[in-house]
Amino acid sequence: MTSDKQTGLSSLQAAQRLQEDGPNSLNDAHQRRWLAIVRETLSDPMFALLLGAGILYLLLGDLQEGLVLFGLVVVVMALTFYQEGKTEHALAALRKLSSPRAMVLRDAQTQRIAGSDVVRGDVLVLSEGDRVAADALLLSATHIQVDESLLTGESLPVHKALGQTVFAGTLLTHGHGRARVMATGERSEIGRIGSALATLQTQTSPLRLQTSSLVRNLALVALVASALLVLVYGLMHGDWMQAWLAGIALAMALLPQEFSVVLTVIPALGAWRLSKHQVLTRRLSAIETLGATSVLCADKTGTLTENRMRVAQLYAEPGDKGQTGQHLSLTYTDAHALPETFHTLVEFSILASFSDPFDPMEKAFHQLGQHFLKDTEHLHHNWTLAQHYGLTPALRAMAQAWEAADGGAHVVAAKGAPEAIVDLCHMDASAQLRVASEVEVMAAQGLRVLGVARARFQGQDWPTLEHDFEFEFVGLLGLEDPLRAEIPAAVAQAHKAGIRVLMITGDYPATASAIASQAGLDVGLGAGKDPSSNTVLTGDEIAQLDDLELGRRLHTVRVCARVAPAQKLRIVRALQANGEVVAMTGDGVNDAPALKAAHVGVAMGARGTDVAREAAAIVLLNDNFAALVQAVRMGRRIFDNLRKSMAYILAVHVPIAGMALMPVLLGWPTVLFPLHIAFLELVIDPACSLVFENEPPDERSMDQPPRNVQSPLLDKTTMMLALTQGLVAWSLVMLASWLSSSFLSEGASRALAFAMLVTSNLALLLANRAQQGSLWRSLRVPNPMLWRVCAAALGLLMLALYVPWLATLFRFDTLPAPWLAGGVLLGSSLALMGPVARASCLPAGVSKRADNLAS
Repeated sequence: MTSDKQTGLSSLQAAQRLQEDGPNSLNDAHQRRWLAIVRETLSDPMFALLLGAGILYLLLGDLQEGLVLFGLVVVVMALTFYQEGKTEHALAALRKLSSPRAMVLRDAQTQRIAGSDVVRGDVLVLSEGDRVAADALLLSATHIQVDESLLTGESLPVHKALGQTVFAGTLLTHGHGRARVMATGERSEIGRIGSALATLQTQTSPLRLQTSSLVRNLALVALVASALLVLVYGLMHGDWMQAWLAGIALAMALLPQEFSVVLTVIPALGAWRLSKHQVLTRRLSAIETLGATSVLCADKTGTLTENRMRVAQLYAEPGDKGQTGQHLSLTYTDAHALPETFHTLVEFSILASFSDPFDPMEKAFHQLGQHFLKDTEHLHHNWTLAQHYGLTPALRAMAQAWEAADGGAHVVAAKGAPEAIVDLCHMDASAQLRVASEVEVMAAQGLRVLGVARARFQGQDWPTLEHDFEFEFVGLLGLEDPLRAEIPAAVAQAHKAGIRVLMITGDYPATASAIASQAGLDVGLGAGKDPSSNTVLTGDEIAQLDDLELGRRLHTVRVCARVAPAQKLRIVRALQANGEVVAMTGDGVNDAPALKAAHVGVAMGARGTDVAREAAAIVLLNDNFAALVQAVRMGRRIFDNLRKSMAYILAVHVPIAGMALMPVLLGWPTVLFPLHIAFLELVIDPACSLVFENEPPDERSMDQPPRNVQSPLLDKTTMMLALTQGLVAWSLVMLASWLSSSFLSEGASRALAFAMLVTSNLALLLANRAQQGSLWRSLRVPNPMLWRVCAAALGLLMLALYVPWLATLFRFDTLPAPWLAGGVLLGSSLALMGPVARASCLPAGVSKRADNLAS
């Protein structure tokens, strides 16, 4: 079974090959298997403490309680598996999306598929910037150069000709072609050497570093406090076995092991939610920064516009001096409506393009020719490409020399930026002014303008530079690329959120300004028409500015036009020097440095190169700027939910730790044993991860300016609020325990304290949902997971209180209904204390600002 280089494999053939050979991927070292999750779960200090308590109960001869604790280990492990399973499922889906993509011929159609789906016999369609998906034999090659440093260590690209092999993992730095896949997966050259992914190191995010430090400090406190409690209890009562149980209970109460769960589950599932909006998060740490972005640097073509090019206007240069050029607006309604004057212009625009183009502009030229010049002598399917001159930073034009079928002189066609084509044609000053005027008129209509030139050349001694040809100016083509319908609303939303949008394009300034105005960007001159306050900055001007002056200019700039990809890095650095948090979009090989340097690099998923995608932290699967604004909203949501969850964890551990410690120190009967704390963990674990992960975004999140990216997740105000809430809850439980000890038995008093701990736990959950508004308002925000957790917690509480054998295990006596009702009401009242505590903890200015936002 082989493939034809014109049609490729059929879908059925590809499916059979995929089944025979397996996916085109190496062993995934990043994916955790079930055994790895089990090992990580069992190594968690909380499980070690639970197991230790169970063993102690067995040594004490309490078989029933020991077995129950072991049963709880199984339950908590199952809950952990559920959470970790959801996380791994989300991450696996993201890994599949973020794997290298490949353009292949399937069923005679070009298709972009996941690199893992490439099979032997597939025909790869390779373009500059692509990472080769598998070892393949070149069927056609046009000036192909490949970076094979991944395999050879040689930094210089190597030339590849027809019949040579390109290897999986290598990078096309120049040219284009087609190649038949010979080996995939571990059978490829890179598969035999080893996985390239093994060399990648994941950087620890600032958020995880902050949390790790906090957990280490709390773990140290837990260790010291537990050791002291064991010592004090043993010396006071002489019962060292019970002292160990009390110490284990306190350690379990103090250890906030949920922090690691939250930092994994919420960002991972948040990244999965982002993928539903066509936004792929390649690095989870980028989510921390996304909501803090203050400047969005967006490409025009394909990001703000539809990337659906169509030639809308033509300008043909007069044949004789003294004559005026001719204009034509195209309607595409009549296939024979193109005057002869414009045939040469269309002909040479096609000759200056690739025969099988991927670029939307070149596709537009071919469509133009097929529509108006079909079956004419101006289309040359039988001509042979003899020489190609690519576009360079020094000359924004490309040229191609063709060998005609009659074997005469080579025909050379060039297209590119009007000023570059004018330069190639060595036009006099008056001609240059005339062309510039025509360009200005077309660009002011929002059209992207390209110039076309022609020349002839004898022999095979090709010049090094295009300037050595005797080019003649042919004319101009104006291409329209409509603005996406949703862009004005997205730009307005970004501005409302305090985010500045900076459009960066290689287009002519007038074209860029016209599109920017349509998008809602203010591109007028500043007061007094001072050039330094001009909102449009060109690449030539950037080249003349030093870094300090560039930074000053970027304070007022809204559009950067005629920008070379290499200049994007300077723009990023200058904005960062101004204190901005920068998100930068890009799609080309030369965009990679800027994408990597930006706080959040955003690559294009549809038209972007693999190099750009690998350098970026975010990939827009549909290349749409509106999706990026939605991603900022989602980033703010994820950060807010992380903050709420962390505050809840900190608050809820205060009353648990207090009730595990203070009654023992005061000589009261022990309130909390390891079994009780394990039960409370069954509530805390899903609450801190699943409930807060399902919290919808605050409707006012995009009405506020970006947060300071350096601010910690748990700042002093948030920590003060959490500790205040926890202390209030602990005080209520302690008060109830003290009052009830005179009226109830020890078991009933313990049952009352436990019931209050559970209800105050749920109250803290509600209070932290309402951090940025009233409790009643937050209750109207839908979150089904919240009510499921609350219902499950209260249901389990009722079982523990009133099912006799469970009550015996928990060391409860029957709790009279009035006491239970009073305890539940007292514990629940903490939810009403949330907004009060928030207002008392926040500085006056912050509290007033929060109130204004709420109103």
